[in-house]
Parts: sequence; C-alpha cells; structure tokens
Amino acid sequence: MCGAELKTLSEPVQRVARVLQDAGHPHTPMMLDGAARTAQQAADALGVALGQIAKSIIFRRKSDDAAVLVITSGDLRVDEKKVQALVCGADGGKLGRADADFVKARTGFSIGGVSPVAHATPPVALIDAQLFRFDDIWAAAGHPHAVFRLSPAQLQALSGAPVHDVTTEAAAP
Repeated sequence: MCGAELKTLSEPVQRVARVLQDAGHPHTPMMLDGAARTAQQAADALGVALGQIAKSIIFRRKSDDAAVLVITSGDLRVDEKKVQALVCGADGGKLGRADADFVKARTGFSIGGVSPVAHATPPVALIDAQLFRFDDIWAAAGHPHAVFRLSPAQLQALSGAPVHDVTTEAAAP
C-alpha cells in the first residue's frame, strides 16, 4: 500500500495500515461492503469460520485504569476470571467493563472496529491460545468495515502479546 492509498482510508484504518506496512506484513486492510461489528458479521462477509475471526475485547483494570486487550476466537467467550488472574495479580485486583468512551479514549478505535494493533495507548494484551487452531485468521482494522488477514503467529509478533488460555464455553450464536 502506498501513501496515496492510505489517504482514502479513515485515520484509525490508516494507523493500522501503517503498523502493518512498517512491520512488512503481507496483507493490508480491506474494506468490506457491509459492517462487521460482530464476529458473526465478519465471518459471514468473509466466508470463513466464526473461530477465524480474532475479536478484540477491551476490559478496564480498576487498579490503574489501564486498558486490557484480550484477542480471542469469534466462537469463544472470554473467561474474565482467567484474565483477571493474569493481569491483576494475586493482590485481588479487579477487571471492569469498558464502556464506549473508555474504549475510544484508550485505543483510538470505536467498538466494532477495535484492531489488535495500532492502539492510541498500548494496552495490557493477551492472545487466547485457541486462535492457534487456525492457519489464517482475520482481525478488525480500525473501522467496523475494515479487516486484515494474518496468522496467529503474525498476530503475536505484531502485538507482542503473550499467549494464554483465557476462554470458556463457546459464544452464543
């Protein structure tokens, strides 16, 4: 993607595109015809399995108001207790829900388009091990219509996030 192509994209998608380009990532963000605010919408639009959608879930760590990013498969639910144990430590710290204003302020993205990379403020991040069931996955690229393709290993390299088991039963359809 050259500089002229970047200028036609929204600023959040441009940020993601630059991070991918700077990292030498082989895939650029693509715009879908319809919104992909949910993992199911993205899977349907791309014609892939629901689990191949890498959804970015933001929590709020109460002790320091940090954003906690959990990247997991679209067909699974995040186990908040597992995440809390990993990011809040043994001191009994808690996780809270992140509202739309918190998500936008910390990540620079609106809910439904939160990318796993190019955050306004670097989050505490975790990748769920279940994403490694797939060779190719798709992630939001900063806008509800924008996605990009990558492998789980590329996701780990791009995000620098450690891999853990942070999911529970399958998400409801």
